[in-house]
Amino acid sequence: MTEQATNGAADEQQPQFSLQRIYLRDLSFESPKSPEIFRQEWNPSISLDLNTRQKQLDGDFYEVVLTVSVTVKNGEDTTAFIAEVQQAGIFLIKNLDPSSMSHTLGAFCPNILFPYAREALDNLVVRGSFPALMLSPVNFDALYAQEIARMQASGEIPTPSVQ
Repeated sequence: MTEQATNGAADEQQPQFSLQRIYLRDLSFESPKSPEIFRQEWNPSISLDLNTRQKQLDGDFYEVVLTVSVTVKNGEDTTAFIAEVQQAGIFLIKNLDPSSMSHTLGAFCPNILFPYAREALDNLVVRGSFPALMLSPVNFDALYAQEIARMQASGEIPTPSVQ
């Protein structure tokens, strides 16, 4: 009985991660030059913006929201369309050290959400009668590392010291 109690206590301290729900939080599409844009030669330039935010809900539950914004111009200055998707997820995350928690919320969770956001965005753009965007995968681990390095360089977070 003592061994079971010890194992149970050890299991409670193990890191835990569980996806609870994925949902579409917000979706918008604007084509300010329709229908004229469809009569022009298609020469798109794409501007992509990614953003994440997270907040703690009750206890060990966290909401992570990945915002993907795309502005497509035809030529240099004619906006063909603007589309934005906020893909969100609720995650149960327990027993992680602060560094691992930060990485999980800032890179791992957005990696899970991105395929859903990409699909919603492609569907939205096609329904607007434009060619699908077919966004490439995003390396959120690299983006997270860049953001941490930027924050350390600007003094927003301390650089870890080696002892």
